[in-house]
Amino acid sequence: MTSVSLLLTCALAAGPGSWPSFLGQGAGSVDSKTLPLAWSPTENIAWKASLPGYGQSSPLIWQDHVYVTSVEGESKQQLHLFCLSLRDGQLLWQRTIESSYPEKNSVYISRAAPTPVLDAAGVYVYFESGDVAAFDHSGEPRWRRSLTTNYGPPKNEFGLSASPAQTEDRIVILVDDVEQAYLVALSKATGEVLWKTDRQPRKSWSSPAVVDIAGQPQVVCSSGGSVDGYDVANGKLLWTFAEVGGNTATTPVGVGRDAFLIAASPGRDGENSELAKKSNGLMQVDRSTDGAWNAKFAWTNSAPTPSWASPIAHDGRAYWINRVGVVYCLDLKSGDVVFAERIPQSAWATPFAVDDRIYVFGKDGLTTVLAAGAEFKVLAENSLWNEDDPPVNRVPTAAGESEERQRSAAMFSRPTVYGAAIVDGGIVLRTGSQVYCVRQSPAQ
Repeated sequence: MTSVSLLLTCALAAGPGSWPSFLGQGAGSVDSKTLPLAWSPTENIAWKASLPGYGQSSPLIWQDHVYVTSVEGESKQQLHLFCLSLRDGQLLWQRTIESSYPEKNSVYISRAAPTPVLDAAGVYVYFESGDVAAFDHSGEPRWRRSLTTNYGPPKNEFGLSASPAQTEDRIVILVDDVEQAYLVALSKATGEVLWKTDRQPRKSWSSPAVVDIAGQPQVVCSSGGSVDGYDVANGKLLWTFAEVGGNTATTPVGVGRDAFLIAASPGRDGENSELAKKSNGLMQVDRSTDGAWNAKFAWTNSAPTPSWASPIAHDGRAYWINRVGVVYCLDLKSGDVVFAERIPQSAWATPFAVDDRIYVFGKDGLTTVLAAGAEFKVLAENSLWNEDDPPVNRVPTAAGESEERQRSAAMFSRPTVYGAAIVDGGIVLRTGSQVYCVRQSPAQ
């Protein structure tokens, strides 16, 4: 194994002004003094841009470029990558590839759900169709590969949504599906398959993360009934922890060395409810003198039940947002509840913590800014749009569906904030078909 292959995302030559992957893994530091505390539809919105199609991925930022993906067409046959100017939101370039696995475009199946990754060499997109492609920062194509062509199409009725993780020289993609499941690493330089490790089939949508374990990066997957650690160099399964349930949506979040947060929720019909209560907490991994890896929970707390937002850690505390908008603040050492208070909206996008602020990006466009610390205190509530002027939201219709499905489609068709990217000077938020940039006014 080479030292290059073991570099963590945070070792990428990102520097300030970058948000290079899902949840900002590997992002540069951010100064809260440069971020807006308050905004409204008429104040501190620097720009907004409408996009063709629809996407559920998070935006990415590299220097003065904002990258966003979407899909378009009755069968999601067009896969889009957009590069926008961070300064004014103007379209710098667009690239479109044809899907290798067209499937009906509906609100029930993922639509450009995986977030790409990027580095100094360019951007690497992955779509739930199995298509993976690399472009440089000027939009020139570098390579393309179809996991569906290589390994078969997904069978999950709701699609796939796991975002890739990355190291210096490779991207790692988790495909957990009901008929087959695997973890695969592709070369950033060529798209070549460096290794592929088969997994037990399951239905899950959670993303992998690269976590520092014993001074080495491991790919950690919390997904559908297990938490697993893999050697990023060769894909070897190093350890597994199977006493979990309901962990089908959120991403492991590293907390220093050898530890990470795991989150889980019961299913819609209450399945996995007992195990899910035991699956929200801080997990630690160590290695015994005989070389064996050991994974265990340092603590768990049965109270939080998140939806799509992963937990975060900040200044000795952990924060969960549950599906009805209750913010749980837990002591990071003990797991004890510091406070549990409800805010106006739940969040699908993972919150962001910086200095004395916690930004919670409500799914319906209201961002609640909380004071970081042991006391629940709302610093600001910020609407991204007016209810009578919602963002463009190009969702497929439910024509021809049953009445029940049409009602559900109407609920899921409302504008949703799916993700955020944060760098010094601004916050970029995306809904299905719209991108917003929020900046503080000179007076703030």
